[in-house]
Amino acid sequence: MSARKFGGSWWIDFSFDQVRYRKKSPENSRVGANAYELLLRGRLARGENIEARHVTAAELEFRTFAEKWFEDYVVPNNKPSEQKAKSYILTRSLVPFFGRTSLDRISANDVERYKLRESRRGTSNKTINNKLAVLRKCLASAWEWHGLHGAPPKMKPLKFAPAKTDFLTMDECERLLAHAEGVVFEMILLALRTGMRQGEIRGLQWESIDWENRILAVRHSLCDYGNQLTTPKSNRERYVPLADEVYPLLAARRQSAGYVFQDSRGRPFSGQVLLTHLKRIQHAAGLRDFGWHTLRHTFASQLAVNGVPLRVVQELLGHSTITMTMRYSHVAPGNLRAAIRTLGPASPQSTGLGNGQAMEPAASQKKPANSGLNRAEREGFETSGLHSSQFEVSEHLRD
Repeated sequence: MSARKFGGSWWIDFSFDQVRYRKKSPENSRVGANAYELLLRGRLARGENIEARHVTAAELEFRTFAEKWFEDYVVPNNKPSEQKAKSYILTRSLVPFFGRTSLDRISANDVERYKLRESRRGTSNKTINNKLAVLRKCLASAWEWHGLHGAPPKMKPLKFAPAKTDFLTMDECERLLAHAEGVVFEMILLALRTGMRQGEIRGLQWESIDWENRILAVRHSLCDYGNQLTTPKSNRERYVPLADEVYPLLAARRQSAGYVFQDSRGRPFSGQVLLTHLKRIQHAAGLRDFGWHTLRHTFASQLAVNGVPLRVVQELLGHSTITMTMRYSHVAPGNLRAAIRTLGPASPQSTGLGNGQAMEPAASQKKPANSGLNRAEREGFETSGLHSSQFEVSEHLRD
């Protein structure tokens, strides 16, 4: 690859059929530049012209540029599942509204009218914001690639109530497992004991298990769109110890390579098939309706209730920031109670404030800051079990 960084921007510089091509990458990163070079080489190999003349915003309709942006930016830089989502947003929502409008005529008022239309159609504010994010990036690319004058219209995101994080009680977990069997039982148990996402479990490979150290490496995620193995979310590989309940189940049918979980035909499960199995088990166990991701939330919530530090929970879940993990802090109120107890007694008699005196504790009453707390409280641990699913945690982003 011939990606180089000049003046804060990534460029590609390569030759094809004795012709030199030097272009600025639409994605300002080494990975994006390398992907862009592969895209252009492929077009040249097919005999396509990759040299575009300078155009003005007045000459460029949104629908024309959106198609080019999808091929030149979205395809080389996004995972198959993200490509599918953005393709849907463009073709079903943005292009029908902005399609025939030239780029220079798309105003902030147009964006507000689009938001109003979507809202009247019953689209949630969070979904509208997701669509605005695609529109914002698409227009920003148009201005960057074609050197258009001015700036893209500003877009103000809508406010929305945080989503609720659902998780199971210990009793619900036991009932769920009691009605599952075979490979599906193992997949549910693995989700409850590792917090792995559905795609990560479906894409798990035998080579990713360290049998000697009993550690599982989360390296892949199976995407239904194109049935491809991709990297986990945030492109982060992580390591999760195997629970004592899980290890013997997998070791009993240990293999050297391939998918760990396969259906009766020897193929990896699709997301829809696995969801169908989960719904059937829920019905048999008399449980409420929930999705596969609830098992991941259950894993994290139980760790938080048992006093595991949120930094450790973050590492196990593979969250890119602690902000994502903080949604589980509310299920461990003992941490908050322990913090308040460090302030000590506050009665008028003990503080001396009842008779107008300044608070000056006697020397005999002074204690070390943590002397009134036991060890578990000093470490912020809440040792009680998971009492109820009534704890509802704000969730800004689905991980």
